[in-house]
Amino acid sequence: MTSRFRAGGQVAVVGYAHSDIVRHADRPLGSLAVDTAREAIADAGLEVGDIDGFVGSAMIPTAGSHRIEDGIGTVTPNWLARHLGVDPRYAAGFTGLGQIPGTVAMAVNAVASGAADYLVLHRALHNPPGQYHVSTMDRFEGSQQWTAPQGFFGPLAMIALPTNEYLQRYGASRETLAATVVEARKNGARIPWSFWHDRPLPADEYLNSPTLFDPICRYDCDIPVDGVAVFVLTSAERAVDLPNKPVYVAGYGMGAPTRSRLPLHWPLEDIMEGGRAMARRLWAHAGMGPSDVDLPQVYDGFSIFPWLWLEVLGYCEEGEAHRLVSSGGIDSDRADAIPALSGGGALGNGRMHGVPQMLECYLQLSGRAGDRQRRVDAALACHSSPHFGGAVAYTSEPV
Repeated sequence: MTSRFRAGGQVAVVGYAHSDIVRHADRPLGSLAVDTAREAIADAGLEVGDIDGFVGSAMIPTAGSHRIEDGIGTVTPNWLARHLGVDPRYAAGFTGLGQIPGTVAMAVNAVASGAADYLVLHRALHNPPGQYHVSTMDRFEGSQQWTAPQGFFGPLAMIALPTNEYLQRYGASRETLAATVVEARKNGARIPWSFWHDRPLPADEYLNSPTLFDPICRYDCDIPVDGVAVFVLTSAERAVDLPNKPVYVAGYGMGAPTRSRLPLHWPLEDIMEGGRAMARRLWAHAGMGPSDVDLPQVYDGFSIFPWLWLEVLGYCEEGEAHRLVSSGGIDSDRADAIPALSGGGALGNGRMHGVPQMLECYLQLSGRAGDRQRRVDAALACHSSPHFGGAVAYTSEPV
């Protein structure tokens, strides 16, 4: 008989900080990360010397030929600890699929096991200068030799195939993709640190934008940015003595492709099959289901992703998400809708990967969302593609 660890409210998020999101910061990413970490630690009512654990994911979000240097284009947990002047008891970086849920899982396990008492979780995103996915390679080997020379290279080509497949199979349209992006930008425009602050997107601007990889236009993609977000976690017992209302990690689930494919080959059925398996693990680990979640925050690095997340999580039937969106079913201003992009997501904030989803869950559950505050007891943050990432459930009380 096996025993599985369940988060169950043992670990809580107790503070945060977020830098402004810009196309290119006027200083190195590491400098931005150090200052943001100090702000998050102070926000949690702690001193830098209290922190004894660091986790993060240092993957640089680009497929192009760019130099990776710690503290410049990426920030590892050990680099951050060293430049804060901390010799941590625990420091680890996540390198698997779905950086934020994997990092949250590492943080929860570290605190729950006693490896760290007060832990900093960070995500630092860098937008390299020059063309974002430019490649200087003149030779491809391995599996890429069959795709890259023919132009099948990078995320846009990757996501165009399942998007086309969905549109054709279920009778969806670019108008519904437009509605998804407009919803994300509407909500992101309300957030002070968002790259798109005060800049909602009219639907006709989306529809008149030229396609890059049919049917994908630039507005179907989150914009590359420089930015840092930091969260502080500790045990539920310690959290009650700190100034902010704790937000508890209820559980998480991770996804992975179920079939062996060429890189960037993402057939729609692969996404859905892997996503359904991920959702089963998520709900089992968190001890809840979709009807228990007041605030699902779906990932939207590409405009098709919210539809796929809504379907694999069980908020609508497969092939029906585009109709849900078209009917106003995710309009965050409607009381009867699913506020799936209320935090703006990646399309409404910038390419911060899953940070906007995690942050919206934290802000709403801790009562710190200001004018955007909702009545929320349970929230869900989704990250990456359903078959290439994962999701984390949070609650306002231990479960």
